[in-house]
Amino acid sequence: MSKPTYLLVSVPSSITPSGHKDDALGSVQKAVNPSNGDVQPFSLPEFKIGTLDACLQQSDELAKLENVCNGVVSKVADTLKNVLDGDEEKANTHKSVNDKPLDQYLSNFSWNKVKYRADKPIAELLSLLQKEINSIDNDVRSKFNQYNSLRTNLASLHRKQSGSLATKSLLSIVNPKILVQTSGSEHLETHLVAVPSSSVKEFNRSYETVSPMVVPRSAYLVDSDSEYTLYAVTVFKKHAQDFVHKAREHKWIPRDFKAQEGGKEEEVRELRKAESEEKKVWGEILRLGRTGWSEGVMALVHVVVLRMFVETVLRYGLPLDYVGAVVKTDKKRVEKARKGMDSEYSYLAGNAFGRDSKGRIQKEDTSVGGPDVGGAEAGAEYSAYVCCTIDVD
Repeated sequence: MSKPTYLLVSVPSSITPSGHKDDALGSVQKAVNPSNGDVQPFSLPEFKIGTLDACLQQSDELAKLENVCNGVVSKVADTLKNVLDGDEEKANTHKSVNDKPLDQYLSNFSWNKVKYRADKPIAELLSLLQKEINSIDNDVRSKFNQYNSLRTNLASLHRKQSGSLATKSLLSIVNPKILVQTSGSEHLETHLVAVPSSSVKEFNRSYETVSPMVVPRSAYLVDSDSEYTLYAVTVFKKHAQDFVHKAREHKWIPRDFKAQEGGKEEEVRELRKAESEEKKVWGEILRLGRTGWSEGVMALVHVVVLRMFVETVLRYGLPLDYVGAVVKTDKKRVEKARKGMDSEYSYLAGNAFGRDSKGRIQKEDTSVGGPDVGGAEAGAEYSAYVCCTIDVD
């Protein structure tokens, strides 16, 4: 099933001879065509109207804020998907708006008067919404970074337990008694190297001569796996770094090892603690992602509604006499729905739209003479009526 796309539309009540809002809504449904989308009434609250210059500025700021909101909602959706190991279907089950499907939320939309009092100036409401979406973005990003850090640390600890001899912990593998330094030798020390399985023969032939003062026949096979063989080699301390350097050149991997009593048990405790912390923060980021997506979409819808009101004032003037509608369609049909309304209401654009000899709509270039008033930010396609799109992941 194609993902829904929602068009929030406002048209003047005068689009029908009766001037009744119900008739205007019926006109929108006819223009859209039921095969291209379902139309329902959408109530816009009334806000304090400032000067024309203020409305023009707010129109531009709201268009930019709408883009910011869409970006934050998309990032939170990506976070949910990432936390759920890329399972988009499972991530979608965590996406609801105020504990309702988006479709239901829009159908029963009511302006949040507790958070955003409608009697406040539009500029103040715009600032509140900006702070709200920034807060959502910061909270989710911060918790997700914490989760990623814990996940990386846990992966590192798992590698120490279950990786190859080139990376895993050696506490449970190496007996400290094989290291000459543990016996208090002043001049000798034992180094551990993980040798790729394909290089074992070459290692046994050459390890005594790769650097000065390697103790002959000191190589001791400690352990092996499918990729590496671990050897202990004894060298004189004064040439120990030469041996380590030459080992790396031969692609033998020097392994640091410090014997410590109870070290193996401590590693297991550290791993269990990391697993517990990762699981705890996984639950926190999942809850925060679910809440963040819901609150982000609500903030987006409030921004769109506020923008629609400002655009409606700029487009249709005062006194306000218009009807709002939400058109539920999808990506496959949205263009046909828009074309139907473009054709039906092209006369609302005055000289912005013309028709060719066959009666088809021709849109004049609106890229000059300043930003478009009503319907889109600068550079976007001009429409004869106020229309905003809600299309969230």
